[in-house]
Amino acid sequence: MSQFENVTVIKQANVYFDGKVISRTLLFEDGSRKSLGIMQPGTFTFGTQSAELMEILTGDIEVQLPGVGGWRRILGGESFEVPADSSFTVKVNELTDYCCSYLP
Repeated sequence: MSQFENVTVIKQANVYFDGKVISRTLLFEDGSRKSLGIMQPGTFTFGTQSAELMEILTGDIEVQLPGVGGWRRILGGESFEVPADSSFTVKVNELTDYCCSYLP
């Protein structure tokens, strides 16, 4: 899906890691939530409250997921899931555009 219909966009940006990761929150009529963002090159660790589906729209990252040894390379067009109440680390190799869906 290349676009979303009937959403509310929170104008205030979510800014992390001194501006190297920036996203905007989208709220849907059914109560679901997503964020659309950009990650600049670097290594970043994120914490989760709910489970997440991370779709890499464009870019090149490596991810280290909880309970999984080693790094997994993810390119534009690929995705990965992160469990709730955990953390994961990404190495961003090039400017990366992503969509994060917060799962029930």
